[in-house]
Amino acid sequence: MVYERPVLIIFHGGTGSGEAERILAQARVAAATRTAAAALVAGFEAVILATDEAEAFSRVPDGVLVDRDAPGETFDFARRLRATVAHYGLQKPAVMGSGSVPLLGVDEFRLVAEQLDARDGRFVTNNFFSSDLTAWTPGSAIEDAGEFSRDNFLPRRLRDEAGLAPVILPRTTATQFDLDTPVDLAVLGLQEALPAEIREVAAPVRDLGVRVRRLMPILCDRQGHLVVAGRVGSQTWQYLERETACRVRMYSEERSLATAPERYVPRSALGFLLESVGFTRFFEHMAALGDALVLDTRVLEAHAGVTPSREDRFQSDLFHWEAIHDPWLRELTKAAARSPRPVILGGHSLVAGGLMALNDVAWAENDRLAIGDRK
Repeated sequence: MVYERPVLIIFHGGTGSGEAERILAQARVAAATRTAAAALVAGFEAVILATDEAEAFSRVPDGVLVDRDAPGETFDFARRLRATVAHYGLQKPAVMGSGSVPLLGVDEFRLVAEQLDARDGRFVTNNFFSSDLTAWTPGSAIEDAGEFSRDNFLPRRLRDEAGLAPVILPRTTATQFDLDTPVDLAVLGLQEALPAEIREVAAPVRDLGVRVRRLMPILCDRQGHLVVAGRVGSQTWQYLERETACRVRMYSEERSLATAPERYVPRSALGFLLESVGFTRFFEHMAALGDALVLDTRVLEAHAGVTPSREDRFQSDLFHWEAIHDPWLRELTKAAARSPRPVILGGHSLVAGGLMALNDVAWAENDRLAIGDRK
């Protein structure tokens, strides 16, 4: 069979078996199911779920194909993607992960489909340098895209190796927000008009949502001062300067850390501060700089040369420091929990689309309170 119209491939797998990892896995299954439904309504001919957990998708909309990974085969993203495109004869494929852009709706998927239908020789992505969603035509161009181990690299390979022209989606909360960590799920759980199935899977991080909610009034306060540190892009900084009322103190370090060469040695100014003063004093110093801190801990980990497990990182984001095995991350998390000012921990997605999504919720609630005060 050959699919002439756009088809969405959603990858879901390698989710882990830890308690926090399973919370995220369940949330990503729910997000992928909702995303599949939106793509089909937008005009995609089919959705293919490429997964090593086919049993997790027992209930999917009509038009969704569950494609199980070959048992015993070592997963290789590029090989699996190429095989899927070839097997199904996809002329206009799109690919994303199960936790990618969960706020993307029918209108955005319709825009992707329209771009693919407009002409061959192009690709569409939400982020050229670190994509979460990439679609292209013709589908066979993937064979000329060279080597890539992750979907983040795909846009550059499609342009530089396959010769396709880029189309970048507008940078909005919907196109930039990802479901990568527990704090992302907590932010997602605060969104208005959230489907019941998403609200249900967000329930286990409700306590973290309470912590996240403490930041919201600061974003709408002209006297507020927010500190943001990590792999913050210029677009996020511009968004915060334009869309928040508070002052923003920004420490942007180690952009593109995930795609840096193996021999690259990460270095962080805040990492040097942490080494000099220790965990407790570090958060005391950060508390003196603003009313709250949003911290991408992965930069500090890289600077310190520690490599905690994903489960440890997720437990850190949840502030469950007692459950963390890595001693360095356990002490960092304990000190953050005892900070005199609110602290939110997470990864790159937190200091990108996560802050954008949180700001949207903050202003919606602020406006409701203002209307209530006038009545």
